Amino acid sequence: MEKKRVAIQGIKASFHEEAALKFFGDDIETIECNSFKETCEVLKNKKADFVVMAIENSIAGSLLPNYTLLRDYQFCIIGEVYLHIQLNLLALPGVRFDQIKKVESHPIAIRQCDDFFNEYPHLNVVESTDTAACAKKIRDGQLTDTAAIANKLAAQLYGLEIMERRIETNKKNYTRFLILSDNKDLVIENANKASLSFQVSDEVGSLSKVLTVFAENGVNLSKIQSMPVLGKRNQYNFYVDIEWLNHKNYEEAIRKVLRHTVNFTILGEYLKNETV
Repeated sequence: MEKKRVAIQGIKASFHEEAALKFFGDDIETIECNSFKETCEVLKNKKADFVVMAIENSIAGSLLPNYTLLRDYQFCIIGEVYLHIQLNLLALPGVRFDQIKKVESHPIAIRQCDDFFNEYPHLNVVESTDTAACAKKIRDGQLTDTAAIANKLAAQLYGLEIMERRIETNKKNYTRFLILSDNKDLVIENANKASLSFQVSDEVGSLSKVLTVFAENGVNLSKIQSMPVLGKRNQYNFYVDIEWLNHKNYEEAIRKVLRHTVNFTILGEYLKNETV
């Protein structure tokens, strides 16, 4: 049986690969990509079976450009996974802390370690595109004056030591990842969550009518995100996540919501991730 090919933004041992391993298990082939758009192109061109894409972080908020990619590529969301983001300071084995002059990582990871850097203001902080790539750079260049902020997976893969554990300021830091497929016929058994996108008319109470339909049919709205419609003043695409216990309630809510929306799209029906 062939391994599932999973496209990720970043390289092996990045948080995206960690999320992929959590969702699919260890028996996967990771397709490394330089950008989220590249992951979508790889999936579109059948060079991958799935994409793992971060969509929101409990501290940094929503990744708005990725909502645009969801709209443009129209892939199907077939699952989600939450990852507890734990950030560690990594360096070559044997390197002492007083040797470190520079720390490299992704800008979001850096911002999530403000308290640590306030404690050590002498460290030169350098932004990079990927947490794991910083770890690999230290290994490849045998850099004794540089540390990286990354996960334990990166330390293991690139042979680095964890110099300081859990340096993130907020210990309850989670990122939600979506699992995307280009297979529109893939049906998820017992789905209890869906992601939708739609527009409403520019009239008083138009969005409220949609939200009321969900409430009246026992469907829980777990997230709502708005994005301006390009070139159209005062018009927005709304992206919502909804959850239900009774599938018939969901179906009835969708039928009623269609009367109050335009450009309505079900981006995916899938199983709510219960483990974090």
